[in-house]
Amino acid sequence: MMTRLIQFLFLMLPYVCVYAQELSAEAAVTLADSLIAAEQTQYRQQAEQQWLQKQIVHPGGAVMKFEYKVFGEKPATGRSLFISMHGGGNATQEINDNQWANQIDLYSPKEGVYVAPRAPTNSWMLWHEDFIDDLFDELIKTAIIMEGVDPAKVYLMGYSAGGDGVYQLATRMADRWAAAAMMAGHPNDARVDNLRNLPFALFMGGLDSAYHRNRVAEGWAGKLDSLQQADNGGYVHASHIYPQYGHWMEQADTMAVDWMARYTNQPNPDKIVWIQDDRPHQRFYWLGVPPEEAEHGRGKKIVATISGQTISILENDYKAFYIYLNDALVDLDQPLTVLYKGMQVMHGRFYRDRLVIEETVDRWDNLQVASVRLNMSSGN
Repeated sequence: MMTRLIQFLFLMLPYVCVYAQELSAEAAVTLADSLIAAEQTQYRQQAEQQWLQKQIVHPGGAVMKFEYKVFGEKPATGRSLFISMHGGGNATQEINDNQWANQIDLYSPKEGVYVAPRAPTNSWMLWHEDFIDDLFDELIKTAIIMEGVDPAKVYLMGYSAGGDGVYQLATRMADRWAAAAMMAGHPNDARVDNLRNLPFALFMGGLDSAYHRNRVAEGWAGKLDSLQQADNGGYVHASHIYPQYGHWMEQADTMAVDWMARYTNQPNPDKIVWIQDDRPHQRFYWLGVPPEEAEHGRGKKIVATISGQTISILENDYKAFYIYLNDALVDLDQPLTVLYKGMQVMHGRFYRDRLVIEETVDRWDNLQVASVRLNMSSGN
């Protein structure tokens, strides 16, 4: 009876894809480009003000100051962006300011915009606060406007408490980064699973025993090794634990910059592992959830794959979720098949929809713009 109910719900709801008229693949790309250009034009005045003042202001009142340096010649596809988070944490403003000043001069990429933000607070949760995700979104958009940053080449890194932030933000925003590098931090409650499609480098002093950072880093390195061995093509990583160093690694970690720069963001992977964090997100690569599902979704998991024209939902804890599709991921001019835990729940042709394109242009990367959204329900 339950199997029939689930099958019924899937057969009915995936076809709720509202469209006024069919778009061709070329028309969908053209529309996405024009909408992105329009958003950037509208945003330019705000970007100019933020770049000039070197600060991003969250609607809730948090202010994130930043300093930046520009290195090398601008590539034809756009500059790289390195966001580098300082350490400190539960300390005075002066101590955290000193940590920020140190971070500004800590790394020098061969090419790109190197940005060192100042955490908006002086709490131990320097880079754990919910508003950090939104502030980084604004920072990325501002850098795209002002320095011609390529949204496919945005990198995340941080030292000490900044390393804590890398563990947190790399996992819950894995689809936004091209690669990430963690230096001398602690993951707290972050989970490694979401890193399936994000190249992740880990740097730690073997003598850095405070909060068991060294042992925890060894544990993460082991988990990444195991996940990579079990998942061909997933969990690309590099682990560097230096037995002779404590919390300060004598800049041995600077190699992380060149390592990250080898990678670009891959917005359309063939497999997604997504566990919702306590700071909810509504989209993760080509999967999504409604706002109410995200809000109450901490710890919920979806695992999905795409092979040719077949989409497989292997695991799912949500009552409702979305599948976002574009022509870089599948051939939308041909029929698609969706399997749910091995059972075929839909097969057919789906049509590109202007409303879905409008919904998904917010990251200003054409490869991350969807033109079809399948509205799915599991009956859980």
